[in-house]
Amino acid sequence: MRRFIDWLEGLNEKDTRVRAVLRRGLSFAPGEYVPAFPYVEPFIKSDATRWQRQVYHLVAGLWASHWREGRSSAPLTIGRACAAHQAASGSTNTERRFIALLDADPDQLPHRLRQMIALLKEQPLDFDALLNDLLYWNNDQKRTQHVWARDFYQNSNEGLNTKTTTEEENQ
Repeated sequence: MRRFIDWLEGLNEKDTRVRAVLRRGLSFAPGEYVPAFPYVEPFIKSDATRWQRQVYHLVAGLWASHWREGRSSAPLTIGRACAAHQAASGSTNTERRFIALLDADPDQLPHRLRQMIALLKEQPLDFDALLNDLLYWNNDQKRTQHVWARDFYQNSNEGLNTKTTTEEENQ
C-alpha cells in the first residue's frame, strides 16, 4: 500500500498538475474519471474487484484534495484525526459526522468520506492506512468500522474522561 502513496508523492514532485487531475476525479464516481487512469491504474491488480479499483481512485483523489506543502507531523488514522479535530474544535458535530461515516454503505462512502476529509483539512492523515482500511470496508464483521470507532473513542477527551472516571470508581 505504501508504494501507491509514495508513487503519488513522487509524481507530485515532478508535476503538481497530478493533484489537480486527481482532485477533479472526486467529482465523478470513483474510477470513472479517465484522465486519472495513468496515475492510479498501474497499481491496480488485473484481478482486482470493482470495489478495489474504486477504492484506489477514491483514495488518490482524497490524497490530492488533502495534500499540503510541508506537513511534518506524524499522520493520523481517520479515527484519531476525528478525535483530534473534535478536541480542537470542541464541536460534537464531528462525532455525528464520524458516526454517519461509519454507517455509510459503499454507495454513500465516497461522499461522506470527501466531507470528512475536508473537515479534517488541518489534520495530517495516514492515506496508506486509509487505503488499506477501505479495501475491507465491505467485510461482514465491519472490521474497518470497528477499528476506526476504537481509534476515535479511545482518543477522544470524552472517552479518556469516562475511562478515568470508571477506573477511579473501581479503586
